[in-house]
Amino acid sequence: MEKITIFFVCFGTLLISILITFAAAADTISANQTITDGDTIVSAGEIFEMGFFRPGTSNNRYVGIWYKMIPTRTVVWVANTETPLNDTSGVLRVSQGALQVLTGSNSVIWSSNSSASDRGGDLVAQLLDNGNLVLRDQESLIWQSFDYPVDTLLSGMKIGVDLITGRETYLRSWRSDDDPSPSAGQYVFRVDTNGYPQLFERQNMAPVSRFGPWNGVTFNGMPNLGENSIFTHRFVFNENEIYYEYALVNDSLISRMHLSADGRIEDLIWVNRTQNWTVYSTASNIDACARYAICGPYGNCNINNAPACSCLEGFEPRRPEEWNLADWSSGCQRITPLAGGNGDGFRTLSGVKFPDTNRSVYNLNMTLDDCEATCKENISCTAYASLDIRNGGSGCLQWFDDLMDIRVYEETQELHIRMPASELPSPTSPEYGSGSGKKKPTIAIAVSASIGSFIVCLILALYVAWRKKKRSRKRRQVLMQAREDKYTNDEDRNKDTELSAFSLSMIAKSTNNFALDNKLGEGGFGPVYKGVFEDGREIAVKRLSATSSQGLDEFKNEVGCIAKLQHRNLVKLLGYCIQGDERMLIYEYMENKSLDFFIFDASRSIMLDWPLRFHIINGIARGLVYLHQDSRLRIVHRDLKAGNILLDKNMNPKISDFGLARKFSGYETEANTNRVVGTYGYISPEYAVHGLFSVKSDVYSFGVLVLEIVSGKKNRGFSQQDYNDTLIGHAWKLHKEGKSVELVSSSVRDSCVASQVLRAVHIGLLCVQHHAEDRPTMSSVVLMLGNENYLPPPKQPAFFAEERFVTEINSLSSAPTLDSINEVTVTLMNAR
Repeated sequence: MEKITIFFVCFGTLLISILITFAAAADTISANQTITDGDTIVSAGEIFEMGFFRPGTSNNRYVGIWYKMIPTRTVVWVANTETPLNDTSGVLRVSQGALQVLTGSNSVIWSSNSSASDRGGDLVAQLLDNGNLVLRDQESLIWQSFDYPVDTLLSGMKIGVDLITGRETYLRSWRSDDDPSPSAGQYVFRVDTNGYPQLFERQNMAPVSRFGPWNGVTFNGMPNLGENSIFTHRFVFNENEIYYEYALVNDSLISRMHLSADGRIEDLIWVNRTQNWTVYSTASNIDACARYAICGPYGNCNINNAPACSCLEGFEPRRPEEWNLADWSSGCQRITPLAGGNGDGFRTLSGVKFPDTNRSVYNLNMTLDDCEATCKENISCTAYASLDIRNGGSGCLQWFDDLMDIRVYEETQELHIRMPASELPSPTSPEYGSGSGKKKPTIAIAVSASIGSFIVCLILALYVAWRKKKRSRKRRQVLMQAREDKYTNDEDRNKDTELSAFSLSMIAKSTNNFALDNKLGEGGFGPVYKGVFEDGREIAVKRLSATSSQGLDEFKNEVGCIAKLQHRNLVKLLGYCIQGDERMLIYEYMENKSLDFFIFDASRSIMLDWPLRFHIINGIARGLVYLHQDSRLRIVHRDLKAGNILLDKNMNPKISDFGLARKFSGYETEANTNRVVGTYGYISPEYAVHGLFSVKSDVYSFGVLVLEIVSGKKNRGFSQQDYNDTLIGHAWKLHKEGKSVELVSSSVRDSCVASQVLRAVHIGLLCVQHHAEDRPTMSSVVLMLGNENYLPPPKQPAFFAEERFVTEINSLSSAPTLDSINEVTVTLMNAR
C-alpha cells in the first residue's frame, strides 16, 4: 500500500511538472514541437492566438493569428496565403532553421525562408502580445511576421522600405473575405519612395488615392491624422529606412488598421460595450476629391463646390468640351506661358493638399527664401513649398512637372506656384504680397466711386485683358511657327537624312483619321497609331501629344539620331510630319508590339519560349554594339527598357524610341548632364546620382533587361512578389547560392537550356555592377553570349541605387536636377 502511495505521489508530481512546463511555454513552439490543426498557441497576456483556421465559407485551411478574446474571429496575419491546405492534416513546426507549414504527407507548402539552420534546437517561435510572431534563439531575432504584413497594420508595425536590405513592407488586400490570396485586382497601401516619400493606395499598380508627403506632424493629404487621444503617428526617413507606423496612446485599447477587399482603409477600435469593431477614421474613398488626380493637371478639387473641379487661378481647361461633360481628367493649361527668370513670380495657394511628389526634388536643410530663389532660376520648376511645418517651417520641396492631385483642405500648408509676372498682382494692388509667401500688408480699400464708374472700369479692364490674351496667343503661334519652319527648312531637308516628309492629310487618311481602333498604345511621346498607305505599306505613327513630357527638342533629337542609323535590330524611321501644331514620326510597323507586352503577362509569356528569349537578348546586344561603336555616330540610348524593344513578325527585336538619346563624336566616351532622364529601374547609379552617362549606362540598362527577360518579372516593383529582394538582388542571391536556374520564368522552364540560362544571368549581373568601369562593353557581351569561355565573377551589383541615392543629399555639395520624362524621380538638388 505504501509503495502504491509513493507511486501516485511521484506520478502526480511529474504530471504537475509537465503541465507547468507546458503552461509556461504556451506562447512558443520549440524545435521539437509541432502544432496540428485544432491546437493553438496563445500570447503570454492572452491577447493573440495562432493556429489553423478556415476563413468565411471557404473549405481551405490556413495558419493565421487572430485576437484571442474577441468572439468574432478577426484574423490579423496569415502565413500560407497562396498555398492553402484542403484538409485538417496540416502541421506547423520549427525545422531547418525556419518556421514551416506542412501537409499531412510532410510536403512543405510554406516557410519563413529564414536561414538559421546551424542553430538547431535553440530556435523557438514565439507569439508576442503585440501580435508579432517571432523566430529567435537565445541571442537574436531571426525572423518576424511584422516584416510580412498582409491586410492589417497593428500598433508598432511598419510599412515602408529598408534601404539596407531592400525589403519593402506594405498592406495588400485579401482577394475576398473568404480568400486571403493575392489577386490581379488587389489593393495595396504603401509608402512610395519615388521623389519625396508619400503614402499611396493603388489597385493593380494604378493609383487610387494619395495621402501626400509627411510634413513633420502628419501626412499633408491627411490633415485630420495629427495627434489625438487615441493614436500617435510616426514617420521615419533616414539613410537606413523609410517607414510609417502608429502607436496607441492607451495600450489597453484594441485597434487595427485594415485594408479591405474592396479598397477601404479604416482605423478600427474594438468596443467592449457593443462587442463590435467601430470605425474611428477612414483614409480612402472619403469623398469624390479623394480619387487620385480627379481634376487632372493644375486642377483643384473642392468638395464644397459644384462641380468639385476647377482650374487654378491663371489656368483654363485644356479640353473645355470634356469639362462640360464632367470629365475633368484632361486638367488645365496655362493661360499665359511662362517667361523664365525674373519674368516669373509665385502665387501662394493656401489650404491645399500638396501635388504628387513623384517628380520632385527636396533639400532637408534649405530655407524657404533659398528654396524660392533656386526654383525661380530654373524655368522647369513649377512650384515650391516648405517641407516641415514645425518650428516655423524648414526644408525645401520643389516640383518639376505638372501639378497633379491638388485639393482644398482648410488646415494644410501653403504651396507657391510659378506664374508669369503678368498673372501676378502689381505692387500697387491690394493683393500684392500674396504670391511670395511673405506677410501681406494691411490695406484699407475705400469704395467711393459710383456704380456707373465701377461698371465702366470693369468693362475697360475686361477689354484690356482680352486684347492682352489675344496678343499673347498670337505671339505664341508666331514663335511656334518660326521654330517649326526653321526646323523644317534647316534640318529636315538635310540630304543625309533620306527621310520623307508626309502631309497631315496623308497620315490622317492612312490611320482612318486617327481612329481609336487604330491606336496601338501610348508612351511618353504620345499615342501611337497603325496606318496603311495606299500602296499597302503598314506604318506606325507616333503623334506628339499636347500633354507630352517630351517636346520639340526630343522630336528633333529622335529624327536626328535615327535618320542615319540602319541596322536589323533598330526600328526604321520612314519619315515625319510637321504641319500646324502637329508633329509626328512615321516608323515601319512592328506586328508583335513590344517586348513588355509578352514577358510581363502570364498568358502571353508562354509565346516566348527560351530559345526565342535568348535570340531576343542576342539581338538587343547586337543593336547596342552598332549604336556604341559601329554606326557613323556613337549613340547612348539612355532609355533602354522592355517597352522600347519592338518585335517584328518573326520576333526579331528592334530598339526604338530615340527621343532621349545622346550623340558622341570623336573620342568622347562620357558626358555629364544636369537633366537626368530615363525610366526608373533601368537607370545606372552614376547617372542617377551624378548625371554622368556613357555607353556603360546603356550596359546597365541592358543587364536589367536581361534579368527581366529571363525571369519574366519587372525590376521595379519586384518586391511585390518577393518581399526579400529586388529582382537584381534576388538574382544576385541565387547566383551566389548556385541556383541561378531558379530565376527562370515558369512559362519557359520546360524549354530552357540550363547552360544558356546560367550564362545569361551571369552576364546580366556583370552588366549591373555598381561601378561603370567594372561593366563589360557591349561588344564583349556579344562575344560572351556566343561562346562557352570563362566568365569573370561579377561584383556585388547596385541593388538599390535608385532608391538609396536619396541618402546622399547631405553629403554632396552639388547634384544634378533629374527630369521627369518617363517617370524618373528627382531626389537631389544643389543647395544654395
